[in-house]
Amino acid sequence: MKKDYEDYCAAHGRPDRIELMLCDINAVLRGKWLPGDSLSKLTGGSVRLPYSTYAPAIMGNEVEATGLGIVVGDPDGVLVPVEGTLKPVPWMPGNVAQIQVEMLTPEGEASPISPREILKSMLERYAERGWHPVVATELEFYILRPRERGDDPPQPPARTPAAQNYDLEVVARQEAILTEILAACDAQGLETDTLIAEYGPGQFEVNFHHTDDVLAAAETAVFFRRLVRGIVNRHGMEATFMAKPYADAPGNGMHVHCSILDDAGNNIFRPDAPGTGPSPLLKQAVAGVLDTMADLQVIFAPHMNSYRRFQPMSFAPSGPDWGLDNRAAGVRLPETDGKGARLEHRISGADVNPYLVLTAILGGILHGVDTNPDLPLPIDDPEAEMAPRLGHDWFDAVERFAASDHAAKIFGEDYRHVFAAVKNDEVQTLTGMITPVEYRYYLSRL
Repeated sequence: MKKDYEDYCAAHGRPDRIELMLCDINAVLRGKWLPGDSLSKLTGGSVRLPYSTYAPAIMGNEVEATGLGIVVGDPDGVLVPVEGTLKPVPWMPGNVAQIQVEMLTPEGEASPISPREILKSMLERYAERGWHPVVATELEFYILRPRERGDDPPQPPARTPAAQNYDLEVVARQEAILTEILAACDAQGLETDTLIAEYGPGQFEVNFHHTDDVLAAAETAVFFRRLVRGIVNRHGMEATFMAKPYADAPGNGMHVHCSILDDAGNNIFRPDAPGTGPSPLLKQAVAGVLDTMADLQVIFAPHMNSYRRFQPMSFAPSGPDWGLDNRAAGVRLPETDGKGARLEHRISGADVNPYLVLTAILGGILHGVDTNPDLPLPIDDPEAEMAPRLGHDWFDAVERFAASDHAAKIFGEDYRHVFAAVKNDEVQTLTGMITPVEYRYYLSRL
Protein backbone atom coordinates (compact mmCIF):
# COMPACT_ATOMS: atom_id res chain seq x y z
CA MET A 1 0.00 0.00 0.00
CA LYS A 2 2.94 2.31 0.66
CA LYS A 3 4.05 2.00 -2.96
CA ASP A 4 0.50 2.73 -4.18
CA TYR A 5 0.54 5.96 -2.16
CA GLU A 6 4.01 6.93 -3.37
CA ASP A 7 3.00 6.28 -6.99
CA TYR A 8 -0.14 8.35 -6.54
CA CYS A 9 1.82 11.28 -5.05
CA ALA A 10 4.40 11.09 -7.84
CA ALA A 11 1.68 11.25 -10.48
CA HIS A 12 -0.82 13.65 -8.86
CA GLY A 13 0.79 15.21 -5.79
CA ARG A 14 -0.22 14.54 -2.20
CA PRO A 15 -4.02 14.30 -1.94
CA ASP A 16 -5.97 16.79 0.14
CA ARG A 17 -8.15 13.94 1.34
CA ILE A 18 -8.70 10.25 0.71
CA GLU A 19 -12.25 8.95 0.47
CA LEU A 20 -12.58 5.47 1.97
CA MET A 21 -15.30 3.49 0.17
CA LEU A 22 -16.97 0.35 1.54
CA CYS A 23 -19.45 -1.43 -0.77
CA ASP A 24 -22.56 -2.46 1.15
CA ILE A 25 -25.17 -5.11 0.33
CA ASN A 26 -26.96 -2.75 -2.11
CA ALA A 27 -23.67 -1.54 -3.67
CA VAL A 28 -24.08 1.81 -1.92
CA LEU A 29 -20.62 3.17 -1.12
CA ARG A 30 -20.27 4.07 2.56
CA GLY A 31 -17.19 5.17 4.46
CA LYS A 32 -15.12 8.11 5.71
CA TRP A 33 -12.89 10.95 4.58
CA LEU A 34 -9.29 10.68 5.70
CA PRO A 35 -6.73 13.51 5.58
CA GLY A 36 -4.44 13.05 2.61
CA ASP A 37 -1.33 12.57 4.75
CA SER A 38 -2.94 10.01 7.09
CA LEU A 39 -2.97 6.82 5.03
CA SER A 40 -0.84 5.21 7.73
CA LYS A 41 -3.89 5.30 10.01
CA LEU A 42 -5.72 3.07 7.55
CA THR A 43 -2.82 0.69 6.95
CA GLY A 44 -2.11 0.60 10.69
CA GLY A 45 -5.61 -0.65 11.54
CA SER A 46 -6.84 2.38 13.47
CA VAL A 47 -9.75 3.32 11.17
CA ARG A 48 -13.02 1.60 11.95
CA LEU A 49 -16.69 1.44 11.04
CA PRO A 50 -19.59 -0.41 12.66
CA TYR A 51 -19.54 -3.95 11.30
CA SER A 52 -23.24 -3.61 10.45
CA THR A 53 -22.28 -1.07 7.74
CA TYR A 54 -22.10 -3.98 5.31
CA ALA A 55 -25.83 -4.68 5.56
CA PRO A 56 -28.12 -1.66 6.02
CA ALA A 57 -31.37 -1.36 4.11
CA ILE A 58 -31.51 0.95 1.09
CA MET A 59 -33.09 3.58 3.37
CA GLY A 60 -29.90 3.52 5.49
CA ASN A 61 -31.31 1.91 8.63
CA GLU A 62 -29.86 -1.18 10.27
CA VAL A 63 -31.95 -4.36 10.14
CA GLU A 64 -32.19 -6.20 13.43
CA ALA A 65 -33.27 -9.44 11.75
CA THR A 66 -29.81 -9.77 10.22
CA GLY A 67 -28.36 -10.32 13.69
CA LEU A 68 -26.13 -7.30 13.15
CA GLY A 69 -26.19 -3.82 14.64
CA ILE A 70 -27.41 -2.79 18.06
CA VAL A 71 -28.90 -6.21 18.85
CA VAL A 72 -25.31 -7.40 19.36
CA GLY A 73 -23.92 -4.09 20.56
CA ASP A 74 -23.02 -2.82 17.07
CA PRO A 75 -19.29 -3.65 17.33
CA ASP A 76 -16.70 -2.04 15.07
CA GLY A 77 -14.76 -3.70 12.31
CA VAL A 78 -11.27 -2.60 11.27
CA LEU A 79 -11.00 -1.09 7.78
CA VAL A 80 -8.28 -2.43 5.49
CA PRO A 81 -7.37 -1.05 2.04
CA VAL A 82 -7.82 -3.02 -1.17
CA GLU A 83 -4.49 -3.00 -3.01
CA GLY A 84 -4.48 -1.20 -6.35
CA THR A 85 -7.63 0.87 -5.77
CA LEU A 86 -6.06 4.21 -4.76
CA LYS A 87 -7.22 6.44 -7.61
CA PRO A 88 -7.79 10.15 -8.33
CA VAL A 89 -11.30 11.62 -8.27
CA PRO A 90 -10.95 14.08 -11.17
CA TRP A 91 -14.46 15.52 -10.98
CA MET A 92 -13.91 16.77 -7.42
CA PRO A 93 -12.32 20.18 -6.74
CA GLY A 94 -8.81 19.96 -5.36
CA ASN A 95 -6.68 16.85 -5.14
CA VAL A 96 -9.04 14.11 -3.98
CA ALA A 97 -8.22 10.41 -3.95
CA GLN A 98 -10.46 7.41 -3.39
CA ILE A 99 -9.67 3.93 -2.18
CA GLN A 100 -11.77 0.86 -1.70
CA VAL A 101 -11.77 -0.63 1.77
CA GLU A 102 -12.93 -3.89 3.25
CA MET A 103 -13.69 -4.59 6.88
CA LEU A 104 -12.36 -7.31 9.14
CA THR A 105 -14.66 -8.98 11.64
CA PRO A 106 -14.29 -8.04 15.32
CA GLU A 107 -12.16 -11.22 15.53
CA GLY A 108 -9.84 -9.91 12.79
CA GLU A 109 -10.99 -12.25 10.00
CA ALA A 110 -12.10 -11.42 6.46
CA SER A 111 -15.78 -10.58 6.57
CA PRO A 112 -18.19 -13.32 5.42
CA ILE A 113 -20.83 -10.64 4.71
CA SER A 114 -18.64 -8.58 2.39
CA PRO A 115 -20.01 -8.73 -1.18
CA ARG A 116 -16.41 -8.75 -2.41
CA GLU A 117 -15.54 -11.71 -0.18
CA ILE A 118 -18.66 -13.55 -1.40
CA LEU A 119 -17.43 -13.24 -5.00
CA LYS A 120 -13.88 -14.09 -3.97
CA SER A 121 -15.11 -17.33 -2.41
CA MET A 122 -16.88 -18.27 -5.63
CA LEU A 123 -13.69 -17.61 -7.62
CA GLU A 124 -11.83 -19.93 -5.27
CA ARG A 125 -14.26 -22.70 -6.22
CA TYR A 126 -13.32 -22.16 -9.84
CA ALA A 127 -9.60 -22.07 -9.06
CA GLU A 128 -9.89 -25.47 -7.36
CA ARG A 129 -10.99 -26.86 -10.75
CA GLY A 130 -8.23 -25.06 -12.62
CA TRP A 131 -10.79 -22.71 -14.20
CA HIS A 132 -10.61 -18.95 -14.57
CA PRO A 133 -13.71 -16.91 -15.49
CA VAL A 134 -13.41 -14.06 -17.98
CA VAL A 135 -16.18 -11.47 -17.80
CA ALA A 136 -17.26 -8.16 -19.28
CA THR A 137 -20.12 -5.92 -18.22
CA GLU A 138 -22.30 -3.45 -20.09
CA LEU A 139 -24.01 -0.69 -18.10
CA GLU A 140 -26.89 1.55 -19.15
CA PHE A 141 -27.83 4.85 -17.53
CA TYR A 142 -30.01 7.89 -18.12
CA ILE A 143 -29.02 11.55 -18.07
CA LEU A 144 -31.84 13.72 -16.67
CA ARG A 145 -32.66 17.35 -16.25
CA PRO A 146 -31.97 18.56 -12.71
CA ARG A 147 -34.91 18.14 -10.32
CA GLU A 148 -35.89 20.48 -7.51
CA ARG A 149 -37.23 17.75 -5.20
CA GLY A 150 -36.30 14.13 -4.70
CA ASP A 151 -39.81 12.92 -5.55
CA ASP A 152 -40.14 14.89 -8.79
CA PRO A 153 -40.44 12.63 -11.86
CA PRO A 154 -37.50 12.45 -14.29
CA GLN A 155 -37.34 14.51 -17.47
CA PRO A 156 -34.91 13.89 -20.35
CA PRO A 157 -32.50 16.60 -21.55
CA ALA A 158 -33.89 19.18 -23.97
CA ARG A 159 -34.09 18.24 -27.67
CA THR A 160 -33.93 14.53 -26.88
CA PRO A 161 -35.85 12.21 -29.23
CA ALA A 162 -38.16 9.62 -27.70
CA ALA A 163 -36.16 6.87 -29.45
CA GLN A 164 -32.47 7.73 -29.85
CA ASN A 165 -30.98 4.29 -30.55
CA TYR A 166 -27.38 4.68 -31.83
CA ASP A 167 -28.08 8.33 -32.71
CA LEU A 168 -24.68 10.01 -33.11
CA GLU A 169 -26.20 13.50 -32.95
CA VAL A 170 -27.55 12.72 -29.47
CA VAL A 171 -24.06 11.62 -28.40
CA ALA A 172 -22.60 14.83 -29.84
CA ARG A 173 -25.05 16.98 -27.84
CA GLN A 174 -23.75 15.42 -24.62
CA GLU A 175 -20.13 15.45 -25.78
CA ALA A 176 -18.84 17.53 -22.85
CA ILE A 177 -20.31 15.14 -20.30
CA LEU A 178 -19.51 11.90 -22.12
CA THR A 179 -15.94 12.94 -22.96
CA GLU A 180 -15.32 13.78 -19.31
CA ILE A 181 -16.79 10.43 -18.25
CA LEU A 182 -14.41 8.57 -20.55
CA ALA A 183 -11.44 10.69 -19.41
CA ALA A 184 -12.26 10.00 -15.76
CA CYS A 185 -12.53 6.29 -16.53
CA ASP A 186 -9.06 6.46 -18.06
CA ALA A 187 -7.71 8.30 -14.99
CA GLN A 188 -9.14 5.62 -12.70
CA GLY A 189 -8.06 2.69 -14.86
CA LEU A 190 -11.61 1.65 -15.78
CA GLU A 191 -11.13 0.06 -19.20
CA THR A 192 -14.03 1.20 -21.36
CA ASP A 193 -14.71 -0.22 -24.79
CA THR A 194 -17.61 1.38 -26.70
CA LEU A 195 -20.10 4.11 -25.82
CA ILE A 196 -23.47 4.43 -27.55
CA ALA A 197 -26.76 6.27 -27.33
CA GLU A 198 -29.25 3.66 -26.17
CA TYR A 199 -32.95 3.49 -27.08
CA GLY A 200 -34.51 5.55 -24.28
CA PRO A 201 -34.56 9.38 -24.19
CA GLY A 202 -31.29 10.49 -22.61
CA GLN A 203 -30.09 6.88 -22.21
CA PHE A 204 -26.50 5.77 -22.84
CA GLU A 205 -24.52 2.55 -22.56
CA VAL A 206 -20.85 1.94 -21.85
CA ASN A 207 -19.22 -1.44 -22.45
CA PHE A 208 -16.12 -2.57 -20.62
CA HIS A 209 -13.33 -4.82 -21.87
CA HIS A 210 -13.28 -8.54 -21.08
CA THR A 211 -11.02 -9.36 -18.15
CA ASP A 212 -9.95 -12.38 -16.15
CA ASP A 213 -9.76 -10.16 -13.04
CA VAL A 214 -13.37 -10.74 -12.03
CA LEU A 215 -13.08 -8.80 -8.77
CA ALA A 216 -11.82 -5.80 -10.74
CA ALA A 217 -14.74 -6.14 -13.15
CA ALA A 218 -17.18 -5.87 -10.26
CA GLU A 219 -15.27 -2.92 -8.81
CA THR A 220 -15.29 -1.22 -12.20
CA ALA A 221 -19.08 -1.39 -12.35
CA VAL A 222 -19.45 -0.03 -8.80
CA PHE A 223 -16.95 2.81 -9.31
CA PHE A 224 -18.33 3.68 -12.75
CA ARG A 225 -21.76 4.40 -11.31
CA ARG A 226 -20.24 6.78 -8.77
CA LEU A 227 -18.11 8.41 -11.44
CA VAL A 228 -21.04 9.00 -13.81
CA ARG A 229 -23.28 10.49 -11.13
CA GLY A 230 -20.47 12.79 -9.97
CA ILE A 231 -19.54 14.08 -13.41
CA VAL A 232 -23.11 14.52 -14.65
CA ASN A 233 -23.98 16.40 -11.47
CA ARG A 234 -20.96 18.69 -12.02
CA HIS A 235 -22.49 19.62 -15.38
CA GLY A 236 -25.76 20.65 -13.75
CA MET A 237 -27.62 17.48 -14.75
CA GLU A 238 -28.54 14.26 -12.97
CA ALA A 239 -27.72 10.64 -13.83
CA THR A 240 -29.44 7.46 -12.73
CA PHE A 241 -28.83 3.72 -12.97
CA MET A 242 -32.32 3.08 -11.56
CA ALA A 243 -33.76 0.00 -13.28
CA LYS A 244 -36.89 1.66 -14.71
CA PRO A 245 -36.99 5.46 -14.37
CA TYR A 246 -39.62 5.88 -17.12
CA ALA A 247 -42.74 3.70 -17.34
CA ASP A 248 -42.92 3.95 -21.15
CA ALA A 249 -39.21 3.74 -22.01
CA PRO A 250 -36.62 0.96 -21.73
CA GLY A 251 -35.07 0.28 -18.36
CA ASN A 252 -31.39 0.29 -17.45
CA GLY A 253 -29.71 -3.09 -17.61
CA MET A 254 -26.35 -4.59 -16.72
CA HIS A 255 -25.50 -7.35 -19.18
CA VAL A 256 -22.69 -9.76 -18.28
CA HIS A 257 -20.60 -11.72 -20.79
CA CYS A 258 -18.85 -14.77 -19.37
CA SER A 259 -16.45 -17.40 -20.61
CA ILE A 260 -14.17 -19.79 -18.71
CA LEU A 261 -10.49 -20.51 -19.36
CA ASP A 262 -8.55 -23.52 -18.13
CA ASP A 263 -5.01 -23.34 -16.70
CA ALA A 264 -3.59 -23.51 -20.23
CA GLY A 265 -5.64 -20.52 -21.33
CA ASN A 266 -8.10 -22.52 -23.43
CA ASN A 267 -11.76 -21.53 -23.49
CA ILE A 268 -13.59 -24.56 -22.06
CA PHE A 269 -16.80 -23.49 -23.85
CA ARG A 270 -15.31 -23.85 -27.35
CA PRO A 271 -16.61 -26.80 -29.41
CA ASP A 272 -14.32 -29.53 -30.71
CA ALA A 273 -14.98 -28.43 -34.29
CA PRO A 274 -15.88 -24.91 -35.50
CA GLY A 275 -19.36 -24.38 -36.85
CA THR A 276 -20.97 -27.20 -34.86
CA GLY A 277 -22.94 -24.93 -32.55
CA PRO A 278 -22.70 -24.61 -28.77
CA SER A 279 -20.45 -27.15 -27.08
CA PRO A 280 -21.94 -29.58 -24.54
CA LEU A 281 -20.21 -27.70 -21.70
CA LEU A 282 -21.58 -24.34 -22.86
CA LYS A 283 -25.06 -25.85 -23.02
CA GLN A 284 -24.66 -27.17 -19.47
CA ALA A 285 -23.58 -23.71 -18.32
CA VAL A 286 -26.64 -22.14 -19.97
CA ALA A 287 -28.91 -24.77 -18.43
CA GLY A 288 -27.43 -24.03 -15.01
CA VAL A 289 -27.99 -20.27 -15.11
CA LEU A 290 -31.53 -20.83 -16.42
CA ASP A 291 -32.30 -23.41 -13.72
CA THR A 292 -31.18 -21.06 -10.92
CA MET A 293 -32.51 -17.81 -12.41
CA ALA A 294 -35.91 -17.69 -10.73
CA ASP A 295 -34.51 -18.55 -7.29
CA LEU A 296 -31.87 -15.83 -7.66
CA GLN A 297 -34.08 -13.21 -9.30
CA VAL A 298 -33.85 -10.87 -6.31
CA ILE A 299 -30.07 -10.70 -6.89
CA PHE A 300 -30.69 -9.62 -10.50
CA ALA A 301 -33.62 -7.39 -9.50
CA PRO A 302 -32.97 -6.27 -5.90
CA HIS A 303 -35.31 -3.27 -5.56
CA MET A 304 -39.02 -2.50 -5.76
CA ASN A 305 -38.54 -0.52 -8.97
CA SER A 306 -36.53 -3.39 -10.50
CA TYR A 307 -39.69 -5.41 -11.10
CA ARG A 308 -41.09 -2.88 -13.56
CA ARG A 309 -38.55 -4.30 -16.03
CA PHE A 310 -40.34 -7.67 -15.87
CA GLN A 311 -43.73 -6.40 -17.01
CA PRO A 312 -45.06 -7.27 -20.50
CA MET A 313 -43.66 -5.03 -23.28
CA SER A 314 -41.02 -3.63 -20.92
CA PHE A 315 -38.16 -3.83 -23.49
CA ALA A 316 -36.24 -6.31 -21.28
CA PRO A 317 -35.83 -10.10 -21.28
CA SER A 318 -38.23 -11.47 -18.68
CA GLY A 319 -37.86 -15.24 -18.67
CA PRO A 320 -35.32 -18.05 -18.16
CA ASP A 321 -34.84 -18.70 -21.87
CA TRP A 322 -31.90 -18.63 -24.25
CA GLY A 323 -31.08 -18.04 -27.87
CA LEU A 324 -28.30 -17.78 -30.43
CA ASP A 325 -27.50 -14.09 -30.88
CA ASN A 326 -31.08 -13.24 -29.89
CA ARG A 327 -31.45 -10.14 -27.73
CA ALA A 328 -34.96 -11.10 -26.65
CA ALA A 329 -33.54 -14.00 -24.64
CA GLY A 330 -32.58 -13.96 -20.99
CA VAL A 331 -29.32 -15.69 -21.95
CA ARG A 332 -27.78 -15.00 -25.36
CA LEU A 333 -24.88 -16.78 -27.05
CA PRO A 334 -23.13 -14.09 -29.12
CA GLU A 335 -20.39 -16.53 -30.17
CA THR A 336 -20.08 -20.29 -29.86
CA ASP A 337 -16.72 -20.91 -31.56
CA GLY A 338 -13.10 -20.50 -30.47
CA LYS A 339 -11.82 -17.98 -27.94
CA GLY A 340 -15.03 -15.94 -28.10
CA ALA A 341 -17.40 -18.74 -27.06
CA ARG A 342 -19.41 -17.33 -24.19
CA LEU A 343 -22.81 -16.63 -22.74
CA GLU A 344 -24.36 -13.22 -22.17
CA HIS A 345 -26.62 -12.94 -19.12
CA ARG A 346 -29.19 -10.21 -19.87
CA ILE A 347 -31.57 -10.26 -16.90
CA SER A 348 -29.91 -7.87 -14.42
CA GLY A 349 -30.86 -4.26 -13.99
CA ALA A 350 -28.18 -1.59 -13.68
CA ASP A 351 -29.28 -1.14 -10.04
CA VAL A 352 -27.70 -4.39 -8.83
CA ASN A 353 -24.74 -5.21 -6.64
CA PRO A 354 -22.21 -6.35 -9.29
CA TYR A 355 -20.31 -8.58 -6.84
CA LEU A 356 -23.47 -10.53 -6.06
CA VAL A 357 -24.61 -10.73 -9.69
CA LEU A 358 -21.28 -12.18 -10.83
CA THR A 359 -21.41 -14.64 -7.93
CA ALA A 360 -24.91 -15.72 -8.93
CA ILE A 361 -24.02 -16.20 -12.61
CA LEU A 362 -20.82 -18.11 -11.85
CA GLY A 363 -22.66 -20.20 -9.28
CA GLY A 364 -25.35 -21.00 -11.84
CA ILE A 365 -22.70 -22.11 -14.34
CA LEU A 366 -21.16 -24.51 -11.77
CA HIS A 367 -24.63 -25.85 -10.99
CA GLY A 368 -25.13 -26.60 -14.68
CA VAL A 369 -21.75 -28.28 -15.07
CA ASP A 370 -22.22 -30.40 -11.95
CA THR A 371 -25.88 -31.45 -12.32
CA ASN A 372 -26.57 -31.19 -16.07
CA PRO A 373 -30.16 -29.92 -15.76
CA ASP A 374 -32.50 -30.12 -18.75
CA LEU A 375 -31.92 -27.43 -21.33
CA PRO A 376 -35.03 -26.17 -23.15
CA LEU A 377 -34.97 -25.50 -26.86
CA PRO A 378 -33.61 -22.07 -27.80
CA ILE A 379 -36.26 -19.45 -28.49
CA ASP A 380 -34.98 -19.32 -32.08
CA ASP A 381 -36.34 -22.86 -32.58
CA PRO A 382 -39.88 -22.97 -34.01
CA GLU A 383 -40.64 -25.94 -31.73
CA ALA A 384 -39.62 -24.05 -28.58
CA GLU A 385 -42.21 -23.55 -25.85
CA MET A 386 -42.41 -20.24 -24.03
CA ALA A 387 -40.55 -20.37 -20.71
CA PRO A 388 -42.46 -19.43 -17.55
CA ARG A 389 -41.94 -15.71 -17.05
CA LEU A 390 -39.89 -14.50 -14.12
CA GLY A 391 -41.99 -13.01 -11.34
CA HIS A 392 -43.00 -9.37 -11.20
CA ASP A 393 -43.51 -9.31 -7.43
CA TRP A 394 -40.62 -8.18 -5.24
CA PHE A 395 -41.88 -9.84 -2.06
CA ASP A 396 -42.33 -13.21 -3.80
CA ALA A 397 -38.78 -13.00 -5.17
CA VAL A 398 -37.38 -12.32 -1.69
CA GLU A 399 -39.34 -15.22 -0.20
CA ARG A 400 -38.19 -17.57 -2.93
CA PHE A 401 -34.56 -16.60 -2.40
CA ALA A 402 -34.89 -17.03 1.38
CA ALA A 403 -36.06 -20.64 0.93
CA SER A 404 -33.80 -21.53 -1.99
CA ASP A 405 -31.28 -24.36 -1.81
CA HIS A 406 -29.56 -22.82 -4.84
CA ALA A 407 -29.11 -19.55 -2.94
CA ALA A 408 -27.73 -21.38 0.10
CA LYS A 409 -25.26 -23.36 -2.00
CA ILE A 410 -24.06 -20.36 -4.00
CA PHE A 411 -24.02 -17.66 -1.29
CA GLY A 412 -23.98 -19.72 1.91
CA GLU A 413 -26.86 -20.07 4.35
CA ASP A 414 -25.69 -17.17 6.54
CA TYR A 415 -25.51 -14.69 3.68
CA ARG A 416 -28.81 -15.94 2.28
CA HIS A 417 -30.34 -15.07 5.66
CA VAL A 418 -28.71 -11.62 5.86
CA PHE A 419 -29.67 -10.67 2.31
CA ALA A 420 -33.26 -11.87 2.70
CA ALA A 421 -33.60 -10.05 6.05
CA VAL A 422 -32.47 -6.75 4.52
CA LYS A 423 -34.78 -7.16 1.54
CA ASN A 424 -37.74 -8.10 3.74
CA ASP A 425 -37.17 -4.92 5.75
CA GLU A 426 -37.15 -2.88 2.54
CA VAL A 427 -40.30 -4.60 1.27
CA GLN A 428 -42.19 -3.90 4.49
CA THR A 429 -41.09 -0.26 4.59
CA LEU A 430 -41.49 0.73 0.96
CA THR A 431 -44.62 -1.21 0.06
CA GLY A 432 -46.26 0.05 3.26
CA MET A 433 -46.19 3.64 2.01
CA ILE A 434 -49.42 4.99 0.51
CA THR A 435 -48.63 6.58 -2.82
CA PRO A 436 -49.97 9.86 -4.33
CA VAL A 437 -51.63 7.77 -7.06
CA GLU A 438 -53.77 6.01 -4.45
CA TYR A 439 -54.84 9.30 -2.94
CA ARG A 440 -55.58 10.76 -6.38
CA TYR A 441 -57.86 7.94 -7.55
CA TYR A 442 -59.26 6.43 -4.36
CA LEU A 443 -59.50 8.99 -1.56
CA SER A 444 -62.49 10.98 -2.84
CA ARG A 445 -64.12 8.20 -4.90
CA LEU A 446 -64.41 5.34 -2.45
